[in-house]
Amino acid sequence: MTDNVKAILVDDEISNLKGLQKKIEKLFPNLNIVGTYQKPEAAINAIKELKPQLVFLDIQMPRINGFELLEAVKVIDFQVIFVTAFSEYAIKAFKENAIDYILKPIDNNELQIAIDKALEVIESQNSVDQNSRLLKLISATVSDNNKLIVPTAKGLSFIPQDEVLHIEGYEGYTKIHVEDNTTLTSSYNLGKFAKKMSSIFFKCHKSHIVNINKVRHFENEGYLVLDNEKRIPIARAQKKVFLELFNA
Repeated sequence: MTDNVKAILVDDEISNLKGLQKKIEKLFPNLNIVGTYQKPEAAINAIKELKPQLVFLDIQMPRINGFELLEAVKVIDFQVIFVTAFSEYAIKAFKENAIDYILKPIDNNELQIAIDKALEVIESQNSVDQNSRLLKLISATVSDNNKLIVPTAKGLSFIPQDEVLHIEGYEGYTKIHVEDNTTLTSSYNLGKFAKKMSSIFFKCHKSHIVNINKVRHFENEGYLVLDNEKRIPIARAQKKVFLELFNA
């Protein structure tokens, strides 16, 4: 069966793409990977043209996220396996509705189970109705649970974005400062988190992102003062942009 099943891999991180492809080729050497894509726009075109039966899809990507990609494809006549680091609420929805997901970093056993299940569904030709229902459910779940996923040394933390005061890049690491005075440190760099933040966040400096709703004062000499009275530098080029957010 796997000799005839075409698959496409989509992830904005090239290292993730290569790692996933390597694992799939080892576990399912007969699965036909017809394309790997970093740019979601290219993936949309490829899905329409190549008509894969199985798509491995990252959720959090710049410009177009995984759900928007599926909406752009319109006709979902293939199986989807999400490869993601996402909130426990979304994962619960995946489980309850029989959709497959794999958490990063990818575990070989979980990958094999997910692919086996997808292949069974492909054989039964039930993918269209199933995925259409799940897309609606998961899109709603993401909107209702806007959390920041923070990989730490102990595992994953799920922080509501509106509780985050400020995100700070520090020597290749990232510190997430939360309003309860806790600080989480992640090995992800600041740029990685910048892709995931909602519109309430503003990159005021190359090393700092602030929650606009937590800014109490703007100081002309080049600082933003947060609710916890911490002063965050704002780059000269960003001052005008920041003030325009408030029509000041």
